[in-house]
Amino acid sequence: MLGLFRSAFAVLLLAFGSSASAADMPGITPTEIRIGGIFPFSGPASSIGLVGRGLLAYVQSINDRGGVNGRKVNYIAYDDAYSPPKAVEHARRLVESDEVAFMFSQLGTPGNSATAKYLKSRGVPAIGIVSGSNKFTNVAEFPLTTTSLVSFDTEGKIYARFLTKTLPNAKYAILYQNDDLGKDYLNAFKGVLKDEFDKKVVAIAYEVSEPTVDSQVVSLKSSGAEALLVAGTPKFAAQAIRKAGEIGWKPMIVLNYPSSSVGATLKPAGLDNSIGVIVGTVAMDPTDSQWDNNDGMKNFRAFVARYLPGIDIADTNYLFGYTQGMLLERLLKQCGNDLSRENIIGQAKNLKNVALPTLLPGITVNTSDKINMNFTQMRLQRWTGTRWDQFSEVLDASSE
Repeated sequence: MLGLFRSAFAVLLLAFGSSASAADMPGITPTEIRIGGIFPFSGPASSIGLVGRGLLAYVQSINDRGGVNGRKVNYIAYDDAYSPPKAVEHARRLVESDEVAFMFSQLGTPGNSATAKYLKSRGVPAIGIVSGSNKFTNVAEFPLTTTSLVSFDTEGKIYARFLTKTLPNAKYAILYQNDDLGKDYLNAFKGVLKDEFDKKVVAIAYEVSEPTVDSQVVSLKSSGAEALLVAGTPKFAAQAIRKAGEIGWKPMIVLNYPSSSVGATLKPAGLDNSIGVIVGTVAMDPTDSQWDNNDGMKNFRAFVARYLPGIDIADTNYLFGYTQGMLLERLLKQCGNDLSRENIIGQAKNLKNVALPTLLPGITVNTSDKINMNFTQMRLQRWTGTRWDQFSEVLDASSE
């Protein structure tokens, strides 16, 4: 009888232990982990929503290989159409109805800005968000967040220093999206140029609701600027390049990383119009023959043939999604069987010298309690008309 009582008590303890464990690890079962994502699959930024398509395909490949640590990944992604209110609606659904363990790779500065307070209040980690907004790099303010874009501030400083070296006596034009994305680049130039900013820079904003930026480009040309930075999303970057070509304006054009895709930006702008365009990047270009014998690129092309047949491989948004998928897999493996939210954010801030196979040589992922950015480095490259030519060493915010 005593033995029976002990057995029952042990079962009771196990039940309570399992219940507590489950409460500490929402979205986790012995066979599955639920993860949430929000992307602009439609709307004015739908071209960068393809990051989500690439990530979803990579998650399928994870599951086809048996998952991670015995668990399949149930990645639930919703379309916010680049609308902050929709992003909030989807975040609530993912947390309260789908009960995801954490968010991963939510894309877009407006949506991430709108959902950040809610996710923080619910204790839900937002890992590898696809926003370079400088505010998200504040670890104290966003303790449950890590980012997967070089911050717009870092990127802007790299471009500002490049232009002051290359065209020291010129005026610079900046076409920027009128939100955190565009304003961070503007502020980065102010930080580098300081008292010279007002004299050397002419800046004009656009709204994502506008049909074109043609009038802004015409106005910027009239300023006499010899360089043009476009700090926005691919649709408007393509319009700016194309319009500059139409009106015979030939500034040195620099694009921000979110608009650096050949397929999403340069092709719609016209590949000939795009000759000489400069961008900072972290990843290889899948159409560039210099990577034909690279194992990482071979694997990506094989992945595309199996999981994304028929896509435009020149659209590097798919490659970015694939790279995000590799980061997710690395994170889950590093977490082991402790998939509590506390360990998920802890391991996300403990990535050391991670050299993913599609990143450019010298670019590595390093995070810590004080650095929540997966990427802090870039290399500059120039479009030749048929390929990208990398012409800089690895650069960061402190590079001169």
